[in-house]
Amino acid sequence: MTFLPVTPTDSAGIAIDAADRKLSPFEDSLNLIAAFAILLLMLLGTSQIFLRSVLNSPIAGYIDLVELSMASMAFLGAAYCQRLGAHIRMELLIGMLQGRALWLAEILGTLAALGIIGVLIWYSWGHFLRAFQLGDTTIDAEYPVWPSKLLVPIAFSFWFLRLFIQLLGYVRLFLRPELEPVGVTRIMAAADQAREEIHEVLGDDVPEPDETDGKSDS
Repeated sequence: MTFLPVTPTDSAGIAIDAADRKLSPFEDSLNLIAAFAILLLMLLGTSQIFLRSVLNSPIAGYIDLVELSMASMAFLGAAYCQRLGAHIRMELLIGMLQGRALWLAEILGTLAALGIIGVLIWYSWGHFLRAFQLGDTTIDAEYPVWPSKLLVPIAFSFWFLRLFIQLLGYVRLFLRPELEPVGVTRIMAAADQAREEIHEVLGDDVPEPDETDGKSDS
């Protein structure tokens, strides 16, 4: 299907695209922090094994540090994954829909996700406030737990914003299905999705399919 590109008269598309571009760097940064936390946890685990096995001197509060790092690894990359469509989706069902039926299904699913994430933001913020006011700490090393709990509503808030942008994009496409999709998750074939993920890492160095075929023929 051929879509109409975003034009100056498409004010909704321009606004959604601008919001998408402004939010993306924050999502990338949070995802980078989550990846860095995983790296640090790997180094910490390696050090723990070495110190405990060889020197018989384990890291004090190792289990507590692992528990505190879970929030960053589990939640900071959620908005980034939502933007890429990497969360679990019912694509076998949605992939059979077309036109307004497809965008209506996406609108309903996004509304449900917004409601769930909104509730999680409310309660996770309450858990953070309670831990901060009471001075809650871990059991063993007594590290403060409020920084870890604060990451949860922050990550969910960015996830909520990403979902809201996608909701606006789906509503725009529901009203005018012929427009170019902006700020929404696109359903792609497996090969196209793999190429997109490679492009996300390597940038413009990814060869196009025709270029690859030409090189293999020669």
